[in-house]
Amino acid sequence: QVQLVESGGGLVQPGGSLRLSCAASGTIYSINAMGWYRQAPGKQRELVAAITSGGSTNYADSVKGRFTISRDNAKITVYLQMNSLKPEDTAVYYCNQKLSTAYEVQGDYWGQGTQVTVSS
Repeated sequence: QVQLVESGGGLVQPGGSLRLSCAASGTIYSINAMGWYRQAPGKQRELVAAITSGGSTNYADSVKGRFTISRDNAKITVYLQMNSLKPEDTAVYYCNQKLSTAYEVQGDYWGQGTQVTVSS
C-alpha cells in the first residue's frame, strides 16, 4: 500500500530548470535512502542522484554541478532540482525510495516516472 507519486516534469529549453518531486504515502516507519534514476529511449536506466538516511549525497558525473537532490523527511518527499538542462538530460525520470514500512522492513519502492524533455 506504499505509493510514490512524482510531479514536476515537462518541456523546457536548453539552459532552463525544472524541479521534480516525489512523495510517498502509506504506513512508513523510517527512510533508509532516496534517489532519482532516468531512462532515455534505447538506453538503460541509470542512477542520477541519491541521498542516504544520514544526508550524504551522490551524483552521476554527467549531472554534477547542475542537479541537486534534497529531501523533506516530515513529508517523506525527495526533490531533484535540475539546472542548466541539456538535451541529453531528456528522459523519463523515476523516483526510488528505500523505506521501512508496515509491510516490509526494507522495502524498495518506485515511482511511475515523469517525462523530462529538453528541447529548443
